[in-house]
Amino acid sequence: MTDYRLLEKQVAALGEEEPWYVPFLANISALIYETLPDLNWAGFYLLRDEDTLVLGPFQGKTACIHIRVGRGVCGTAVKEARTVLVPDVHAFPGHIACDSASRSEVVVPVRSGGKIVGVLDLDSPKEGRFSEEDAAGLEKAVRALEETVVFSR
Repeated sequence: MTDYRLLEKQVAALGEEEPWYVPFLANISALIYETLPDLNWAGFYLLRDEDTLVLGPFQGKTACIHIRVGRGVCGTAVKEARTVLVPDVHAFPGHIACDSASRSEVVVPVRSGGKIVGVLDLDSPKEGRFSEEDAAGLEKAVRALEETVVFSR
């Protein structure tokens, strides 16, 4: 079981050293990938414009570079401005299979200045890997990120 209170504190601490989004998101990806069991991908997609998410810092296998808003789990999370928890990605309409080994996914929107600027995306090779508790804990970790991160230069 993941200690999400500890994860939230660790995310905040990483931002104290360097709040600029590139190294900060890279370290958060690594932290989550090493902390949560049964992951095969952990990382970020960032909004390039209002229609396209672009691959950001991540841990795992190579990934899709562009995702249209409204497509797949990541694009749906942006379009609907909410966390999307998918127990079986093969049952999700329009799922984008960047890694055929992925079976479940959770995506949390990331905001800056009240606007969505990207998403935190976690994939697992285990069906049903993510619970509502995982989603809530990851949302708190993302809130800690949002309070610290600097998305401009």
